[in-house]
Amino acid sequence: MALLSTPLDTFTSTPPVTKAFTISLLVASLGFQYASYTSTTGKPPYLEWLLLYPGWWIYNPWTIVTCVLVEPSVFGLIGGLVFTVPSLRYFERLWGTVETIKFIVIVAVVSNAISLVVNYLESFIFGYPEIFLYGMAYYGTTALQAGFLVAFTQIIPEHQVQLFGFVKARVKRLPMAYVGLSNVMCVLGMQSPWILIQWGWLVSWGYLRFWKKTSADGATLNGTIGAETWGDRSETFAFVHWFPPLVHGPLGKVCDFVYDNAVKLKIVRGHPSADSEGGYMPLSAGGGAGNSRAEAERRRAMALKALDQRMANTAGSNTASGSRPPQPANGEQPAPTHKRSN
Repeated sequence: MALLSTPLDTFTSTPPVTKAFTISLLVASLGFQYASYTSTTGKPPYLEWLLLYPGWWIYNPWTIVTCVLVEPSVFGLIGGLVFTVPSLRYFERLWGTVETIKFIVIVAVVSNAISLVVNYLESFIFGYPEIFLYGMAYYGTTALQAGFLVAFTQIIPEHQVQLFGFVKARVKRLPMAYVGLSNVMCVLGMQSPWILIQWGWLVSWGYLRFWKKTSADGATLNGTIGAETWGDRSETFAFVHWFPPLVHGPLGKVCDFVYDNAVKLKIVRGHPSADSEGGYMPLSAGGGAGNSRAEAERRRAMALKALDQRMANTAGSNTASGSRPPQPANGEQPAPTHKRSN
C-alpha cells in the first residue's frame, strides 16, 4: 500500500531551483518582517540594501535581483508560497533548471529595470524626487506571478480553474484580470509594487513568444525533443488575443509595424511561416475559434506529455541500476546461468 508522502519526501523531491528560491524567500522575508517588528522606528535599518529604491539602486545594484525575495507583509509572503512556489516547481520540471533560472532572472530583472525608468521619468516630469526616487521601493514576487500566469496561458489556455471556491475562469483570462487589478491599484496611488504585474506580463509574454528556446513539436525539455526553435509563434499566443476582438484589427496593424521593425533591427528573429507579428495570422486566414481551441489543446497535450516524460526520467534515475537484470538490445532472452556445485 502506498504511503502518504512526508514533508521531508516533498522537500527532497522538489527541484533545486524551487528549493533554493523557497528557502531564500522565507529567510529574506521573515528576516525583514522581524527587523521591522523589533525596530524602534517601525522600519528595519538599511532598507536600501534590501529593497529596490530607484534613487539608491546605483549604489546597491544587487537589489534589482534580491528585492524579488523580500515580501514585507505576511499576506505577500503567503501569496508567494501558495502560488509562486508551486508554479515554479511545475515549470522547473517542465522546462529544466537552466531555462527556469533564465525565466526568473529575465522577468524579475527586466520588470524591475522598467520600473526604475518609469520612476526616473516621473521624477523628471513631475518633480518630487523624495517620493519617486527615495520614497518608493519595489519588492516581491508579483512580476513572477504575472509571468507564470502567462506561461500557464501558453500551455493550458482552455483549462478551467475555480477561484475562492465559487468563481470559475479559464486560465487564459487570469493574466488580464491580474493586470486589471494592477491598473486599479496604480490609479489609487499604489504604484509600488503593483505596477510590476504589468511589466511581468509584458516581459514574460515577449520572452516566451520570441526568445525562449523550444522544440519544433512544442515540447520544452531543454530543446531535447524535436528541432530547436525560438519562441511560440502560434496564433493563439499572439499579442492581440489578450484583448477583446473589437480591437484586434487596429491593434494587429500596430503589432505588425512593431514586429517588422524589430526584425529589421535584429531584436527578434523572423519566422519563415508568418509574415506578421511573429506568427500572428489575420483572423480571416483560416483561423477561427475551432482552430484556436484545437491548437490550445495540442499545446496542452504536448506540455503534459513532456512533463510526464521528465518525471518518468527522474524516477528512473532514482532506481538502483541493479534492480533488474539488463536486457539484450536484440530482444533475445539471456542464456540461463548454472551454479556450479562443488
